[in-house]
Amino acid sequence: MDIGLARTFLEIAQNGSFAAAAERLNLTQTAVSARIRALEQQIGRRLFVRNKAGARLTPAGERFVGPAAALVQVWERARQEVALPPGREDGISLGGELSLWHPLLADWLAWMHRECPRVALRVEVDTPSPLVERVREGSLDLVTLYNPPQYRDIVAELVVEEQLVLVTTATDGTVDRDSYIQVDWGPAFALNHRAAFPDFAAAPLAISLGPLALTHILSVGGSGYFRAGAVTPFLADGRLRLVKGAPAFSHSIYALHAARRDNPALHRAREGLRFVAARAERPGLGVATIG
Repeated sequence: MDIGLARTFLEIAQNGSFAAAAERLNLTQTAVSARIRALEQQIGRRLFVRNKAGARLTPAGERFVGPAAALVQVWERARQEVALPPGREDGISLGGELSLWHPLLADWLAWMHRECPRVALRVEVDTPSPLVERVREGSLDLVTLYNPPQYRDIVAELVVEEQLVLVTTATDGTVDRDSYIQVDWGPAFALNHRAAFPDFAAAPLAISLGPLALTHILSVGGSGYFRAGAVTPFLADGRLRLVKGAPAFSHSIYALHAARRDNPALHRAREGLRFVAARAERPGLGVATIG
């Protein structure tokens, strides 16, 4: 089977729309429809029912999701193994959210360099949705995310329990609404934050990246929610203070990989992630970092 047919099928199954799949694959809707017709002819079953709302899987289509994902993953794995550079026994492709690269994944790279020198590495940074999709299709072996959604074909392994805590630069440990920063820590945090602070719905400054927001309040003052591990050195030197009585919210880090994809190299890579995440002092950087 043409791997492109399987990829197209999975894209439509995920998005529930031929139009959305065409946009994601950079194809015309006509080309997408032609691919599905060809796939249905090869399988001998109708895979989708199209309607005004989009496209839904038939019973045969639902049964084909697993095999199609496995087919793409096997192909991607074969392609990567053939392309291994000389002197390497295996390869790992890893992706992560931008805010996780410094310091966690930077230290993981140093750990892999030291502990697994014969494993070739490919690393990428992206937003959560594309990262998860690439794990499902097999073009990434492992991704690290905060509080990911659950999928039946994806294993989400807890790497480290993290908390978001409310801190301020005010010497009295209070929060001034005019200098409060709303940091985008994802939909789960947004719901919890709205329930805990209904009056803070319209903050004067909203920032989507935690490290940038923390740099800002350290420079000009203010308050906001940040990862406990990131603010620890600044609490210790007195530049920040915890806001008493403010709730802390879960913001744990997970490593995701396909349920069918596991081998010694991938197992070792996950072991390395857990190791560097558990270190009280992360190796490789040697300085206090923000993020």
